[in-house]
Amino acid sequence: MLAAIVGSAMSFIDGTAVNVALPILQRDLAASAANVQWVVEGYSLFLSALILIGGSLGDVFGRRRIYALGIALFALASIACGLAPSIETLVVARCVQGIGGALALPGSLALISATYEGEARGRAIGTWSGFSAITSALGPVLGGWLVEAGSWRLVFLINVPLAVLVLAILAFRVRESRDREASRRVDVPGAVLATLGLGALVYGLIRLQSGGDAAGAIVATAGACGLVAFVAVERRSTHPMMSLDLFRSRAFAVANLYTFALYATLGGGLYFVPFDLIDVQGYSPAEAGAALLPFVAIMFPLSRFSGGIALRTGPRAPLAIGAAFAAAAFAVFASAGIAHPYWTTFFPGAVLLGIGGAAFVAPLTTTVMGAVSSSHAGVASGINNALSRTAGLVAIAALGIVLAHTAAASATDHRAIGSAAKTAYAAGFHATMLCCAFFAACASLVALLGFPRDLAMTAPRRDR
Repeated sequence: MLAAIVGSAMSFIDGTAVNVALPILQRDLAASAANVQWVVEGYSLFLSALILIGGSLGDVFGRRRIYALGIALFALASIACGLAPSIETLVVARCVQGIGGALALPGSLALISATYEGEARGRAIGTWSGFSAITSALGPVLGGWLVEAGSWRLVFLINVPLAVLVLAILAFRVRESRDREASRRVDVPGAVLATLGLGALVYGLIRLQSGGDAAGAIVATAGACGLVAFVAVERRSTHPMMSLDLFRSRAFAVANLYTFALYATLGGGLYFVPFDLIDVQGYSPAEAGAALLPFVAIMFPLSRFSGGIALRTGPRAPLAIGAAFAAAAFAVFASAGIAHPYWTTFFPGAVLLGIGGAAFVAPLTTTVMGAVSSSHAGVASGINNALSRTAGLVAIAALGIVLAHTAAASATDHRAIGSAAKTAYAAGFHATMLCCAFFAACASLVALLGFPRDLAMTAPRRDR
């Protein structure tokens, strides 16, 4: 459990802590706005596209072995990030970090699923899910503190001692597990199509943020076509990295549709919150990172006990309620304006998000893993994680278009500076948060309409 939590925490922290450091990083490396966005998107791109391969490789060659390989690669890439002399080097190192995360992240949950069973499995997944959400939420706090106390480079270098701890635990305290019936073939065409499709889609969307760019629209369309081709290839492949057969389970299919809608909200929306706090509200990096601490304070005591809820009562109610609270949270964020008190804007939004997260994080994970046999735990975990990461990856780029165009329409002068620029950005932030509230509301409807009222998940048996 400790190896799974600490190892996955490295990926979750890096997925959020970097956001707070971006303004300082941009200044130190003299980077453009587009290049800075690729610091986040490059990491998410390879994590999203290859996490399915990571889950499959763990099932075939051993979950402990692949997990350890991913942790080691992530640590080496973190060193490269921390020592990067230029923005180009940093982006490349972040892409390598994404590859390491793709190998490690599905393995953390798959190891838990192969070790626990029954109610204990639900509680273990709940514990892992709670700590995962907490570490994600603590990422901005830690990132802001490290930037002010030392340098943005420490945000990456802190991964090294954590990786050493995880590798030591894996070597001496964790047994190997694998799916002995899994094919040893690697789905190279699927991995290539997923990477190129997502990369082209995100690149095109980022280009569209700067205005009407025909080339951006063409590239984004080509990326979308690449993703359609990926699904077609996976459907015909005898050894796909994304087994479409798993979606024959209604619970699995609905849970992943819910995941995509909700994590587009979380991944996309929370990316822009630190920028508003620092650039519009005037918070320091540490203050911006601490603004969502109520989310952590609520998630921590409640998530530990929510892992078995879906097993006992079914996923419909907790998932619908959780997404509804998330929608309310982003609606509150949309009212932030300029210089409005924290206690009437970001604080109540963080509280609502904490309540919602406590309701949906652990039951969602339990539902996904409970819908398949443990022999397919790695693949199921990979698919769900891939969809959540893909949702955030695409949402950041797409919501960036909403923010940029709304801000431009609100600015009386495209060269606006000072208070005029803040007003324009605040208008864009308002529109972006309302979009996030809409996505979360859609996720709530997916849970209400997709899951039968009498659906009760049963813990699958453990395959030795």
